[in-house]
Amino acid sequence: MSYERLEQCPVCGKEDFKNFLVVTDNTVSKESFVIVECENCSFKFTNPRPDADSIGNYYESEEYISHNNTKAGIINKAYHVVRSITTKQKVELINRYTPTKGTIMDYGCGTGVFLAACKKDGWEIKGVEPSAKAREIATKETEELIATNLSELESEKFDIITLWHVLEHIHTLNETMSKLTEMLQEDGTLIIAVPNADSHDAQLYKENWAAYDVPRHLYHFTQPTMKRFLKKHKMVLEEVLPMKFDAYYVSMLSEKHKAGKTKMISSVMNGYKSNSYAEKNGNDYSSLIFVARKK
Repeated sequence: MSYERLEQCPVCGKEDFKNFLVVTDNTVSKESFVIVECENCSFKFTNPRPDADSIGNYYESEEYISHNNTKAGIINKAYHVVRSITTKQKVELINRYTPTKGTIMDYGCGTGVFLAACKKDGWEIKGVEPSAKAREIATKETEELIATNLSELESEKFDIITLWHVLEHIHTLNETMSKLTEMLQEDGTLIIAVPNADSHDAQLYKENWAAYDVPRHLYHFTQPTMKRFLKKHKMVLEEVLPMKFDAYYVSMLSEKHKAGKTKMISSVMNGYKSNSYAEKNGNDYSSLIFVARKK
């Protein structure tokens, strides 16, 4: 296993960090990882971290649902029910920004559920997924060839590019973002969904907050740091939208991390409290969707 340490903040480039939190990988390795916070811009990131050649080992779990579609256990069953609702909402969102439909690329498409829904709705779809297991499922789901990496599609342009809980996983954060913006049409839309480290459930669960998901989550965005990151890549933020179901799902996982078992009543109560807090405190929901366009 090889690890790497970042010497510069990926958002602002400064070199001064402080330790923010030590978090255990509860999904695979049971190792502990340090999350640091940039003293200049407050961006949080896992440091040190497994390098790109080693990180795949930390995804090898039946519990990692975005790569295997498992329905084992109450949490995964709940995930599938919610996913059917949120997939519909995602398609409605892209249609709002490009009502004539067109070309869409989902970067980190997982098992292809969202792309399949887009195709059914009349979109011309492309997907990128590095996981061989997830890519195989996505190819069957969409009946389309799913790319392994961006270089296979770099000559193409897209009306919309989406990253649903993907940006936080990417080692080459700035390089990938630059490529993605280049692949957008001049009037194209970039849609990024990430966990929000300023949410009420993040503050409540602290090191047990499931959305830290170290070391698979390399970065831990907030609204201010995402806005700064988008500006760095010459993208104009159009809208910030909540993913309200995530507060409940993340609370379920966090309760399991904290207590060793799923506590449904506490999970529902804390998910509700998180959403209520966000409604009154600047839209700081458990997960957020950032919609941006080129300048």
